[in-house]
Amino acid sequence: MQSLIWTGRHVSRALIGGFCSRSHSQQQQQHPSSSSSPSAAATERPGPEPRLVSAICGFPKSEKKRPTSRNQIGDDAWFIGRHKALEVLGVADGVGGWRHYGIDPGVFSAFLMQTCERLVTSGACGTSDPTMLLASSYRELLENKKPILGSSTACLVMLNRETSTVHTANIGDSGFLVVRGGQVVHRSEEQTHYFNTPFQLSMPPPEHSGRVLSDRPESADVSDFVVEDGDVILLATDGVFDNVPDSLLLAELIGLEGVRDESKIQGVANSIAWMARSLAHDPNFLSPFAKNARHNGIDAIGGKPDDITVLLATVAFS
Repeated sequence: MQSLIWTGRHVSRALIGGFCSRSHSQQQQQHPSSSSSPSAAATERPGPEPRLVSAICGFPKSEKKRPTSRNQIGDDAWFIGRHKALEVLGVADGVGGWRHYGIDPGVFSAFLMQTCERLVTSGACGTSDPTMLLASSYRELLENKKPILGSSTACLVMLNRETSTVHTANIGDSGFLVVRGGQVVHRSEEQTHYFNTPFQLSMPPPEHSGRVLSDRPESADVSDFVVEDGDVILLATDGVFDNVPDSLLLAELIGLEGVRDESKIQGVANSIAWMARSLAHDPNFLSPFAKNARHNGIDAIGGKPDDITVLLATVAFS
């Protein structure tokens, strides 16, 4: 994540700092073990309903960064929330530059995701408007009695099981992609003000209020599309997309189409996170981030060390 003024990176030891976990769908918990217009999303679909079989894996940029909540990976945060026919996945990436001002960047992103999760699981959000969910979470952050200072990107993927429709909202350079039939059929659009400076939700200290980028949840890139059995959904922070080319991501994700085995999904999530970490610290690799830098007139080579969060899911109709 781009800092406010400059970017500092520290090598992390993934073996110590990594986080990986399976997350059962709501149905499984009861038994141990780019924009597109949806043509039939407005009405309920008869027959089997989709569910998400998901896994999470990630590594903090620095092993010295201790999470303050269970859903943190460095300055990144994530959540998986379910309520009745609704399933929502989310990731957020705190702006690291606030650390230079004595502010923990991970607190902002964690609060944002934890509030989204609470709103989902309590049934306090709609089933087709992730932008409104993000706006409600952001409003609670702004109104919190103890100021939650900082900035963050965010990406939400919301599945309405009754309509088999996914609704998405993305602020900044985290994002998602959907693989079907061996190709990427949907993906988020990266939002940046200029190179390495993404759109972000912010709550700056009063003395910086006029000099810090601050976007509205309503500025999010949104999309809606009907899912199919076997679809693969990858949701990740820029620590993945800045370091792993689409071709390598696709090679990993194709093998998951139609897979419902949690251990296999977890294995691919682990593989993508490890790949991102390895390439981030390869000084000779022409990473997507380095290519983007060159496109902007900056002579760059190598990966971009960063917090890495991978939230991976397959769609299973049952």
